[in-house]
Amino acid sequence: MKRFLLTTLLMLPMLVAAQTIGAPDRKTGEGEGPFNRLIIRGATLIDGTGGPAAGPVDIVIENNKIVDVARVGAPKVPIDESKRPKIGAGNTKEIDATGKYVMPGIIDLHVHTGGKPKAPEAEYVYKLWMANGITTVRGVPFGDLEWSLKERERSAKNEIVAPRMVSFHRIGTGKEWDGKKILTPEDAREWVRYAKKKGVDGLKLGSHRPEIMKAVLDEANSLGMGSTAHLGQSGVAQMNAIDAARIGLTSMTHFYGLFESMYENHDVQPWPVDINYGDEQHRFGQVARQWNLVKPNGEKWNALLDEFMELDFYINPTMTIYSAGRDVMRARNADWHEKYTLPSLMDFFSPSRTSHGAYWFDWTTEDEVAWKKYYQVWMEFLNQYKNMGGKVTVGSDSGFIYQLYGFGTILELEMLQEAGFHPLEVIRSATMHGAEEIFKPLKKPIEYGVIREGLLADMIIVDENPLQNLKVLYATGAVRLNDETAKVERVGGIEYTIKDGIVYDAKQLLKDVEEMVNKQKKEREGK
Repeated sequence: MKRFLLTTLLMLPMLVAAQTIGAPDRKTGEGEGPFNRLIIRGATLIDGTGGPAAGPVDIVIENNKIVDVARVGAPKVPIDESKRPKIGAGNTKEIDATGKYVMPGIIDLHVHTGGKPKAPEAEYVYKLWMANGITTVRGVPFGDLEWSLKERERSAKNEIVAPRMVSFHRIGTGKEWDGKKILTPEDAREWVRYAKKKGVDGLKLGSHRPEIMKAVLDEANSLGMGSTAHLGQSGVAQMNAIDAARIGLTSMTHFYGLFESMYENHDVQPWPVDINYGDEQHRFGQVARQWNLVKPNGEKWNALLDEFMELDFYINPTMTIYSAGRDVMRARNADWHEKYTLPSLMDFFSPSRTSHGAYWFDWTTEDEVAWKKYYQVWMEFLNQYKNMGGKVTVGSDSGFIYQLYGFGTILELEMLQEAGFHPLEVIRSATMHGAEEIFKPLKKPIEYGVIREGLLADMIIVDENPLQNLKVLYATGAVRLNDETAKVERVGGIEYTIKDGIVYDAKQLLKDVEEMVNKQKKEREGK
């Protein structure tokens, strides 16, 4: 049967340009554990549910499960040692977290794993994620289907230093489908069944023809597979966000199709007559010109909020990936680029007609003003949806547009706070709500994303209060003036990232990244 593989300019080139080199096996000393019994002592707990921070607590982990969260006293009062959980003997460990904060590991629901020419080795990306406290990632996709599934299984077995992996893929991919085409709804259903058999967790869709989209979503939902969509601008006139949600899409990523679902006086975006979508400055510059095409709190705006709520629709905005449009100079000169961004990745970010997302051909103040206005409207919608009880999750899509893996995820947290989210709501989006989106299609309770007895031990330890300043979650920490020494210093940064009960020194992971960057710099100097 002839099939037509659905490809459009909106996908170009979202997949990695060349396959990433898989991570090396985890070396001796990379991570300790899991332990028969691990106790994190005296921490202040932010549990991920949105509830207030509380402490001191002792958190007891046996192998990879949390078995006890024990309140062991009151703030500023000495702890009665007789009331603390006992450590036991043999393969045990204690971490003194007095004065420190513990929260669930961060869940990033929109990632890719680099690839040539920008970031050839997966180890670089994985360690950046882990150094920034990210313990679960959803690849949309990580890379080629078979490679992604292999890396996912290696991570599940803790054979490599990497977060947990959830593997989503575009329709028509996979070695057995190479060169084949999808023409009909039945072809699409056949591919979904194939993907399920291969072990794919869910689908990353574009704006496919309505009959194809409906068939794919119907089959995926019947098989317990997740779905999200980058409803690219080339297709939203035929399939916008509410169109897709009505036929079974469970979440959207980015903003494509959102504004188009509630235009006041247009049915399609009024593009300039000289638009050429193949020119990425046209493509990304014009997106922001939608800011005044919708009416906040208008009839269509409110109707969309209500219908998304009724459908239990998840929004994964990935604001960070487009934020350079508001101030490209800031993004280009971020604190972490010098030490932790590979020269090859910085080359990819620089203005280029061929590198995806490097569209700074002649970026203007007017472009940045439009993007700032666009974000104001977009953030207002997200905040209202959250206030109604809607689920907004965290994604980064880093590796493009001056956003570095891991660091872009923490920037997303900051941008949710800018949108109006309380820091507790931000952390809930990054943890519990992310887990709920993963487990929703499985019709199962979450297994991580909250620090509770019986759940998996995925968490981070930081020596500063992230509720007071989300910047302390960046691997590089936050800048603060020390009034005692009158010197500027960096505070915070993740101290430990715990995944599946294994304790990783997050600062050592960051040093490993720095060594990789230095190695590439030296190789370039030697040429």
